Amino acid sequence: MSCLIHSAAFAALLAASAAFAQPAAVVPAPAGAPRSVRELSDGLDALAAQVTPAVVQILVKGYAPAEGSSGELLARRAGTGSGVVATPDGYVITNAHVVAGARTVQVQFAAEYRVPGGKSILKSRGKVVGGQIVGIDRETDLAVVKIDPATLGGATLSTLPLGDSEELAQGQLVFAFGSPFGLESTITMGVVSAVARQVEPDAPMVYIQTDAAINPGNSGGPLVDANGRVVGINTFILSRSGGSEGVGFAIPSNIVKAVFEQLRTNGRVRRGMIGVHAQTVTPLLATGLKLGRDWGVVLSDVFPDGPAAKAGLHSGDLVQTLDGKTMENARQFDVNLYRRRVGDTVLLAVERGGQKLEARVQIVELASDPGRFMDLVSPDRNLVPHLGILALELNKQVASLMPTLRKQTGVVVAASAAASFHEEEVFAPGDVIYAMNGAPVAGLAALREAAAKLHPGDAVVAQVERRGELVYVAFEAE
Repeated sequence: MSCLIHSAAFAALLAASAAFAQPAAVVPAPAGAPRSVRELSDGLDALAAQVTPAVVQILVKGYAPAEGSSGELLARRAGTGSGVVATPDGYVITNAHVVAGARTVQVQFAAEYRVPGGKSILKSRGKVVGGQIVGIDRETDLAVVKIDPATLGGATLSTLPLGDSEELAQGQLVFAFGSPFGLESTITMGVVSAVARQVEPDAPMVYIQTDAAINPGNSGGPLVDANGRVVGINTFILSRSGGSEGVGFAIPSNIVKAVFEQLRTNGRVRRGMIGVHAQTVTPLLATGLKLGRDWGVVLSDVFPDGPAAKAGLHSGDLVQTLDGKTMENARQFDVNLYRRRVGDTVLLAVERGGQKLEARVQIVELASDPGRFMDLVSPDRNLVPHLGILALELNKQVASLMPTLRKQTGVVVAASAAASFHEEEVFAPGDVIYAMNGAPVAGLAALREAAAKLHPGDAVVAQVERRGELVYVAFEAE
């Protein structure tokens, strides 16, 4: 709450300074805080009352990579984060990193008065109910947890609407809600520092940057505007100290909407593409290609037999608009496509040789993303300790997420259980292990049995299918 107090005091100071600058004869008698400051305070109080009941604390117990020299790959961990109730039937949005690896998830609601009409500043602890992970999307760092409203004793769930993050403007007031360091029902105030901050140069993900204080435990909580609409989900900070230094980031609500609906409906996110590579037009590029302008987006590649090629688009086409929105650079183009669903169509207006053309292009699913296998594993079921991997049986469900494979039996690598298990990563997510030292690997139990027989220093050669090719992966057992 300190941010709110400081803001009000600063506004009061400005008002007092302005009054002091007037001739003494016209200075009115003091009558408490200026009206504008009182209205601001009352408005923030009403906003907190509106938002807080829909903000929850996420309590998890599970596994995380072990630290130190204990020799263990994974260790039990307990942690907390935040979330926001999105629907009356109990779907809660949070961060993927809050619930990843969790064996149990609990959802704690805001503190409440147990005495009707109670006014004590200390309230009773809010209700705690069990939660079930519906889906996790690591690429956007979003997850959906489901609770049963009936476990709340008939209470009606408070929810918050998702706003339009494209309406945000730099300098706009925003408020971060959550449970930093486990301190439930905390609110901080700041401004939008940047509306679309790209943290990794080639990543399609963009973030809202804010100076509203965000600390460990705020992850998964809502960033709301002055109308109480969720404009982002708080996810991480840049900090030298480990605490808030005024550089926090939230996932824009328009990305949250698309991912939330897919996780709630399908339990996973299907990512789409139209089969092009887009580049930002520069003055040099425009001169060399004789383009009509020195800014915008040009299609440097249109993949053969892809949706864009089938719609009649060509390499060298200058993109004018995407669904009526002017495209100013390649990053904007990629971001606008990123949140579209598989099966959707987009209308592209392009310029080619001075002619204006339009093409309707269907969004198709990207080739299988190996990272999605992490959503199917848990450390207690899928760990192969002697190899330091989390792996899955190659069954029909798993095979359906992959391209056509050479064999029908084997083990699929979901992830390394700990990054430091080997000096270099031996197995990559998506690898399919067919044999080890010449012996076929029929399944997860067979792989565990073969790996358990290895001694430190033994030579190990695994036959692996990697990106459609059979390769031998050789390493020494540890």
